[in-house]
Amino acid sequence: MPAEKTTIPYEVGADLIAVLDAADDQPSAVRLRRRSYDLLDLRPGEVAVDVGCGTGRAVAELTERGVTAIGVDPDELVLGTARRRWPGADFRAGSAQSLPLPDGAVTGYRAEKVFHVLADPGPALDEARRVLAPTGRIVLLGQDWDALIIDSDHPELTRAVLRAQADTCPRPQAARAYRNLLLDAGFRDVAVEAYLGVVTDAGMLPVVERFGATAVAAGAVTAAQHARWADDQRRRARDGRLFLAFPMFLASARRP
Repeated sequence: MPAEKTTIPYEVGADLIAVLDAADDQPSAVRLRRRSYDLLDLRPGEVAVDVGCGTGRAVAELTERGVTAIGVDPDELVLGTARRRWPGADFRAGSAQSLPLPDGAVTGYRAEKVFHVLADPGPALDEARRVLAPTGRIVLLGQDWDALIIDSDHPELTRAVLRAQADTCPRPQAARAYRNLLLDAGFRDVAVEAYLGVVTDAGMLPVVERFGATAVAAGAVTAAQHARWADDQRRRARDGRLFLAFPMFLASARRP
């Protein structure tokens, strides 16, 4: 199967792309992507933009559905990866606040795990309205970074680690605000679906370990505390006991 973008609020480097791919391969992530495509409700030949496209999985999967898909991302490293993986696809450099598209150019707008990294979502939603044709559909998908759950023998340390992780995001609660953000931006027929993603795959251990490293860098836990916490998570991964859960919100609406 193809491979798209996850979002963990770190600067993306080559060593992280494999971790992002592993997250995107999780069955729950695959199901949510498919649901987001269904909510776009696009017919073959219609044009959609995937904002924050990362390494291009959603662009490839939309193309397989007959949609003319355009991927936009500000990160040149992931765009380079996307172009190598999907050489026939259309990938463009740009941000959510400044899309390289003319007015009314698309009938579908999709952004997965993007709005939590935007300090002010208003300009991005204004830009979404600009590039969407009348009655075009917008779909936002993301997790609530302030509500992550990790099972641990050290609950207080886990609380500190997860708070430090959430604090790396400009808007960690953006996903729970999707409905009101879309209403404020003038979109109509706003609907929100909620899902709980559950991960027990040991392949996600590097993601969990990064959470701990972030907490150390932020001064939320000491190196010794992190070592104790990370050892517990490694043991759980080794014994098939890793448990990570996170609420996901999927919002859809229509441009007037």
